[in-house]
Amino acid sequence: MYLFVNEDREYLLSPGERFESDLGILEVPEDVAPGDVVETHLGTAFTVRRLRGPDLFTHLERTGAPMMPRDVGLVVGKTGVAAGDRVLDAGTGTGILSSYMGRLGADVVTYEIDPDFAEVARGNMDIAGVADAVEVRTGDVTDDLDELSGFDVVTLDTEDAPTVVERAPTLLSRGGSLAVYSPFVENTREVVAAAREVGLDDIETLDTIQREMDFDDRGSRPSTGGVGHTGYLTFARRP
Repeated sequence: MYLFVNEDREYLLSPGERFESDLGILEVPEDVAPGDVVETHLGTAFTVRRLRGPDLFTHLERTGAPMMPRDVGLVVGKTGVAAGDRVLDAGTGTGILSSYMGRLGADVVTYEIDPDFAEVARGNMDIAGVADAVEVRTGDVTDDLDELSGFDVVTLDTEDAPTVVERAPTLLSRGGSLAVYSPFVENTREVVAAAREVGLDDIETLDTIQREMDFDDRGSRPSTGGVGHTGYLTFARRP
């Protein structure tokens, strides 16, 4: 599947697909490749692009508020997740974080408690091209904690994250990293307390804030629009 772009219009299409819009009928060639320019029957040109991470955030089917790219970046940067790592993820949702990690080359097992959300996430993994790298399991990760161990990275975006953190010494390999996202301070405090209780190292919590910049003829300043805060990210490592 590729991204077909015409100015501010973008569509996800597959080779051989027929697509109709007010811009005309687009017959996607079977041998289409990134960099090609294809036209509708009305002569409207679309440039073909390979899907990148930011495109996934924009185009994957959503089942709620997905993790923002800046939060994904912090998780990747702080945990060091890389090709060949085994990752346990819980709270799949749309699957943005799992798809990013899968595209980095990690082998991801991710849990989603809502069956409908899990099915959407599986479809999103197909779109992202990581269906072989990301296994979406339907269920509550806390039900399987006795069977899970030896992960290089554990990432959590669930209300019961403190319960999972209590098992971090078993879930994580030596030197493995933990990342927990929460929109609320109360849950974050419980996560930190659990991490301390089980003896994790390098515990830190970040309030993720980002502001866009506005540039005009009058001058330059941070934007006064939008929400700069998304949530809290707690990181730790197994010694």
